[in-house]
Amino acid sequence: MLKYIQNKQIRNINSTTLDFVREQYLQILNSKNRLVGLIGQRGVGKTTLLLQYLKLNYKPFEYLYFSADDVYIINSSIYDIADEFVRLGGKVIVIDEIHKYQNWSNEIKTIYDSFPELIIRFSGSSMLNILHEKFDLSRRAVIRYVRPLSFREFLKLDSNIDLPILTLEDIFKNNSEISSTLAMSNPTLYKNFLRYLHIGFYPFFIEDEIEYKNKLFNACEKIINEDIPSLNKIDYTHLSVFKKFIAKLIYAKVPFKVNIAELCREFGISHPTLATYLDILEATKLIRPIKKYSKNISKKPDKLLFANTNLLYTFADEFGVEVDIGTVRETFFVSCFETIYYSDIGDFVADGNIYEIGGKNKSFSQVKNVPNSYVIIDTDYSMEKNKIPLWMFGFLY
Repeated sequence: MLKYIQNKQIRNINSTTLDFVREQYLQILNSKNRLVGLIGQRGVGKTTLLLQYLKLNYKPFEYLYFSADDVYIINSSIYDIADEFVRLGGKVIVIDEIHKYQNWSNEIKTIYDSFPELIIRFSGSSMLNILHEKFDLSRRAVIRYVRPLSFREFLKLDSNIDLPILTLEDIFKNNSEISSTLAMSNPTLYKNFLRYLHIGFYPFFIEDEIEYKNKLFNACEKIINEDIPSLNKIDYTHLSVFKKFIAKLIYAKVPFKVNIAELCREFGISHPTLATYLDILEATKLIRPIKKYSKNISKKPDKLLFANTNLLYTFADEFGVEVDIGTVRETFFVSCFETIYYSDIGDFVADGNIYEIGGKNKSFSQVKNVPNSYVIIDTDYSMEKNKIPLWMFGFLY
């Protein structure tokens, strides 16, 4: 078995380049924790990260890499594989797509406890499965979510344009200088941003840009048809509810406003069931529920957006619906923040700041005289204070 795995890993390592490296995730993999897991949607680049980690840090005889969805691995014991590897002097074992292996969390715990010198790294595309098992591993594992590519990362990977990360402070204080300098020195920057909104969040655009949306749609179908029912014991007849949620977001065109009572009647489910289904969809990173900002923030979301614009465009194409540009702008902006709320003043509140989102001619009328307020405009650069090009928020990581 080890010979088979090692022959296969040689091919994988040799085909892995170091031209583009997501340093923040390599730092996580390089931590002193013996057990580290990466979770994220299919196609986000977890496998490449794991292989780069090995290629940069270890000699071939020191590590063992394999994917748990390999037909030979599924019918084997990963504990036995680890045991044999350690007895031969192995230092690091890396298991890709760990969620494909039955009872994986117990095996990982046993490996961790049995071989105290062994470093273990794993990944999983079924975030529902990994998060469900996380409780059992919480004392041992560090688990991190791999975000889709930022616009800055897309530029590096797609066009080898290497630009610096910006902080919010950079953007607020120097947006005119930074945006004009970057736009002038990179004439295709805004054009690339519009392309990124369609096909830039997941790195498999490198393999086949034409088939990008088909691949993304198929990945989403697997989440709905395989991941959700396998873990949550949901009757397959109820999968239509999740698909109806997707359809509602698409046909609404503008951000979908949540009416709990109306949705329960339409879907024929109870309030608790609806809340659970919304939580599941949020955990899959397909949709982004946004709550309204207030002194007492509600538990229920006010509106629903897709988690990123690639998902929005992909499902819109599938349903044959034209995308609303305002929704595209809001979807992108929200995807740049981990915590954000809708607001009665302006469009959003995040980190104590008010944001109004619009086209290049958007005025300050809706946030006039509002402290810490900014107008975010969809344009290549801005020379006005507190008027910030939308694309700049794609440089936050």
